[in-house]
Amino acid sequence: MGNTKLKETKASKETAPYGKFKEIDGSHPLKKNIPEAVVEYQVRTRHGGQVAFFNFDLARELGLIPENHPDEFTKELKEEILKTFSIVIINEYDQMNNFNYPKEEIRPQTYMATRYLQLQHPCKKGTTSGDGRSIWNGQITKGSKSWDVSSCGTGATKLSPASNINKKFYQTGDPTVSYGCGYSEKDEGLSSLFFSEVLAKNGLETERVLAIIEFQKGLAINVRVHENLLRPSHMFNHLKQNNLPTLKRVVDYYIDRQIKNKVWKNVPTDSKSIYDYFLNQVMETFAEMSANFEDQYIFCWLDWDGDNILMDGGIIDYGSVRQFGLYHHEYRYDDVQRWSTSIKEQKQKARYIVQTFAQIVDYIKNEKKKSIDDFKNHHSVQSFDKRFFDYKNRNILTKIGFNAKYADFLLENCKKEVEDFRSDFTYFEMAKSVKGPQKVPDGINWNAIFCMRDILRELPQIFLSRGLDGKISEAEFLDIIKSSYATKADLKRSLRRDLKIRSYQKNYLKLVNKVAAKFKVTPEKAMLDVSMRSSVINKYDRVTGDSITTIVQKVMNQRPKLDAAQINEILKEFTSYQNLNPDKDRKPSNFETEKDQSKLVKGMLQIVREFRDGI
Repeated sequence: MGNTKLKETKASKETAPYGKFKEIDGSHPLKKNIPEAVVEYQVRTRHGGQVAFFNFDLARELGLIPENHPDEFTKELKEEILKTFSIVIINEYDQMNNFNYPKEEIRPQTYMATRYLQLQHPCKKGTTSGDGRSIWNGQITKGSKSWDVSSCGTGATKLSPASNINKKFYQTGDPTVSYGCGYSEKDEGLSSLFFSEVLAKNGLETERVLAIIEFQKGLAINVRVHENLLRPSHMFNHLKQNNLPTLKRVVDYYIDRQIKNKVWKNVPTDSKSIYDYFLNQVMETFAEMSANFEDQYIFCWLDWDGDNILMDGGIIDYGSVRQFGLYHHEYRYDDVQRWSTSIKEQKQKARYIVQTFAQIVDYIKNEKKKSIDDFKNHHSVQSFDKRFFDYKNRNILTKIGFNAKYADFLLENCKKEVEDFRSDFTYFEMAKSVKGPQKVPDGINWNAIFCMRDILRELPQIFLSRGLDGKISEAEFLDIIKSSYATKADLKRSLRRDLKIRSYQKNYLKLVNKVAAKFKVTPEKAMLDVSMRSSVINKYDRVTGDSITTIVQKVMNQRPKLDAAQINEILKEFTSYQNLNPDKDRKPSNFETEKDQSKLVKGMLQIVREFRDGI
């Protein structure tokens, strides 16, 4: 990293003590208030680890290190990270075989694995499922805000699919099973790190990686943080088991956390109305989330069990999460025993989750459980359908490059024009290759062929250079949007396609002209504003799942040359370049120009370009 290479420094007056780490000791209100929702484990010190990564920015936000702490390690900081997070559970296998561990290595507090519904388990009621290789380290509070902290790779619990499918407990590290062995790997942590930080920079809710503790043979403990790590599945298991008292307490716990963290405002105080408010928040969250995932091409495998998403719509568990370069709406992940949902099916899964919460709220309020089918047309489900398309309309205006003020006007006064354009846009976005379905390394895909970011970025610049009455030809339009997957056969002209190309441009200009007339600016001025914003929002080189996988391998190959502090610096460079917010504060230190980028980051961005159309 040249002159920017960071060295370990001694503790000084500028680096305050790291006493906040001591809060993370296994204590958590969920364990205390709803013990039947967790499995408690004693934990012991795990030796041989070293700090492979530490998220200094996130640590400052949590109050783990002072605001003025540099992105440098002191000996004391490294020791505190290892002491806090380098642990492994004493599980059922250990107990059955009477393993004796030194008393001084066993922590005084128990840690919890949480119970939740998982479709890959034999029991579809969630009696045996939950955190299979993770524990919750606890909760950390700064001011009035609190965060949940969990670690993946801390040992095999009895809640893993392997344990329940094979009806046995596993020793942690058992080489005969993979997921059931209780360990995780460093590349998993790095993939989650780079992906989650890019998505967080771009305004998406997600758990974030706080630290990666590295062990031999590529193993790691990956520490994750979010304001509230509850998933829908943490409630669905109690619903399926008809356990109303526990279900109500978990729902009440979630509501209380959202209020205390000041995520929800103006919450009603009477006991009945608060559950209606809760349901409306869930509906709004999942409508927005599913619309955003569809429009930003994010695949996170939503399903009926509510396992692969957080209650606030945050992304969790990056093992199967992807961001596509194109709208690859036929991609399915092959999980050996079953195929995943596709990206376009995620809306229906989100809708069903809302329907299930309507059932939950009715169950809590009336103390009698009705069939899930009774809620197919519940007002919250109907509201979901409407709000989903409201968010789709806003998203397309944002992608075009309209600022919030312009978008608000168009949504309020020109809904038909917005939906006409979105219809044209969707026509090209949905187009698939004539080759049909193709096998990919982790599943199957039917390749999309058009990159719509390219036309959103290029078209306003063309209009500005040629004049707003100078529409581009059908051939030029197709040449701009064609992706690396498009063959000559895919680009074949047809009357319908030509009409759609003309309609796309006509409806695009109509929106710009509506804005110009309303806000009393020239169409050229409105187009210039759109062009500048669109060039950032629709950047040519945006990360995909394939690019992250390749980048992580590149970083892994650089170890052990790269220390934890250097990985932190590389992450900052990379995510700064991938920030697609046109309203961000641009500073010279943002690594936006090529001369400011390190050699490794330049190589990473080249990988992003190479995989820009992929999955």
